[in-house]
Amino acid sequence: MKGKVSLLAALLIATMAVVAQAQPRPQWSKKQAQKWYKSHPWQRGANFIPSTAINQLEMWQAASFDTATISRELGYAASIGMNSMRVFLHHAAWEQDPQGFRDRVNTYLSIADRYGISTIFVLFDDCWNKTYAIGTQPAPKPGIHNSGWLQDPGIRRESSPQLNDTLHKYVLDVMTTFRKDKRILLWDLYNEPGNSDYGEKSLPLLQLVFTWGREANTEQPISSGVWNKSLTKLNEYQLNNSDVITYHNYADEKEHQEVIDTLRKYGRPLICTEYMARARNSFFANIMPLLKKENVAAYNWGLVSGKTNTIYAWDTPMPDGAEPKVWFHDIFRPDGTPYSTEEITVIKSLTGKN
Repeated sequence: MKGKVSLLAALLIATMAVVAQAQPRPQWSKKQAQKWYKSHPWQRGANFIPSTAINQLEMWQAASFDTATISRELGYAASIGMNSMRVFLHHAAWEQDPQGFRDRVNTYLSIADRYGISTIFVLFDDCWNKTYAIGTQPAPKPGIHNSGWLQDPGIRRESSPQLNDTLHKYVLDVMTTFRKDKRILLWDLYNEPGNSDYGEKSLPLLQLVFTWGREANTEQPISSGVWNKSLTKLNEYQLNNSDVITYHNYADEKEHQEVIDTLRKYGRPLICTEYMARARNSFFANIMPLLKKENVAAYNWGLVSGKTNTIYAWDTPMPDGAEPKVWFHDIFRPDGTPYSTEEITVIKSLTGKN
């Protein structure tokens, strides 16, 4: 009997351990978040997609996964002292080929790591095209900003309720696979929830992805960036559930400073995951020094001009495809020559590459 009791006790302890391990981890404390942030050098980089990809599917599908371009263009970033990139994933590429997708993510991380570049991965996105299809992606529409960029999951969230099961599996598979990977800085769970006129309809998915993200029990922090002060319910949820505070701001230095001052009140590290729109007075020369001074991690939109057409402004298409006099985003041409040598000098002075 004693042996049976001991065996039952051992089984009970083992079961409790499994249950405890399966429990979603809580939000990091402010102290834990600050300790994590201080353990890294100042992170500065760009939102990255290779110039040969029009969208996330073209970047991540096997037939168009372009390691040569990825390596070359991350080399451009490293040459000016950038040490981190923010990169968008897409669940459809995973759904098509889960193991291949994980392998390609690992390959990307290996390339970035060789250049001393950490990665923020973005899981869901409410921006640009509502529908998507696997396979060959469309050609860019001349002069139109992000003409082929894809929402994830897009409009299917309304027409296919069972999609949540797939999305849940996707999030858990990707995040648990890489939950301890030190090459990953942060999981950005949802880019600009509420954009594309979804508004508060995006709140249920936002809540779900945070729940799923906690289930993955990652050693990296999780977050979703605030971007529109009018989306009060979404902002409240994002700010009260993120381990570290992420945000977007494409305004000048005065407004950007006001945003930083407002977000400081939450007592968590700040990461600006999108800035730099030249036509809106958000430049490297005025914003990047501010972010360094305030110890805010800094990710501008765009690295190399390419199929995303982000040298064109959101609201100023140029259907003839002519090069705009002032680029909206991006730093380099595909051959590695900079849009502005003066900007490169500024960036290098701030990253210590001079």
